[in-house]
Amino acid sequence: MIRAYIALGSNLEDPRQQVTDALQELRAIPNTEMLAHSRLYRSDPVGPPGQPDYINAVACLETTLEAEQLLDALQAIEQAHDRVRKQHWGPRTLDLDILLFGDQLISTERLTVPHAFMSERSFVLYPLAEIAPELQLPEGTDLKQLLSQCPMGTLEPIAL
Repeated sequence: MIRAYIALGSNLEDPRQQVTDALQELRAIPNTEMLAHSRLYRSDPVGPPGQPDYINAVACLETTLEAEQLLDALQAIEQAHDRVRKQHWGPRTLDLDILLFGDQLISTERLTVPHAFMSERSFVLYPLAEIAPELQLPEGTDLKQLLSQCPMGTLEPIAL
């Protein structure tokens, strides 16, 4: 079993419901068990101006799937939520990203793990710290160190 951390985000078509539904759908991925998930967080959008705020969360899964099999399952969930990839960092109904996959370092055309921007994103780090406060990234960096370098800013936890 490999422990994987998944970031969830939405800013279109009832984002709170999109993320809540996706948390349930993660539980249905074959050969995978959800161990924990964070509260929901409201965050300012990253990317093109004029987007609505995001709702974000992080989930911890244990899986026997390979990383790209898990990615396939996540992309199928995104598609079920009518995810359209029109604009880089643009608005979306649902975004599911593999943040960490065990202690693996992955760099393929389809997947980069640890996620390329996770260390700069409060909406990833704070929910991740909520469910795995003692986490250490594969290259040895402590999550607490990343948090100390990434202010919470306007990120705010909201009830699930």
